[in-house]
Amino acid sequence: MGPSGRIYLYLVLVIPASLGVFAPINIYAGYVCAVVLYVGSVLVLWGLSPVVTVADGMLSAGKARIPVSLLGEPEAITGDAATLARGQKLDARAWLCIRGWIQPVVKVNVHDPSDPVPYWLISSRNPNELVAALKKADHELAQ
Repeated sequence: MGPSGRIYLYLVLVIPASLGVFAPINIYAGYVCAVVLYVGSVLVLWGLSPVVTVADGMLSAGKARIPVSLLGEPEAITGDAATLARGQKLDARAWLCIRGWIQPVVKVNVHDPSDPVPYWLISSRNPNELVAALKKADHELAQ
């Protein structure tokens, strides 16, 4: 899933900015540059946004993957607690998949003795759904 809709709305400001630069040279070049810069910015944001999935007994967050069997109880964190989890209470060894435009996070402890990472902290617009998916995957593995 890509950035929220308001990010695309903010990117609309690229259009008048590029028109202001290129329109004095040539108005058509200004329009072409404005469209190309806006579309390019949208494609870059869409392409670089990490995807979080739970499938086939694996949690994938961006390029990282870990078996659900190595994870502890997931915890959805919202509001001020999410801000603290991403800041003052953050363990420097934690693995992060955080997007600045998404406030809620899911914290999942890692129970792998050979892994120095104590937990994963993952941004999610729907933290309760991610927690439910992790619990469901863990339950399916237990059977």
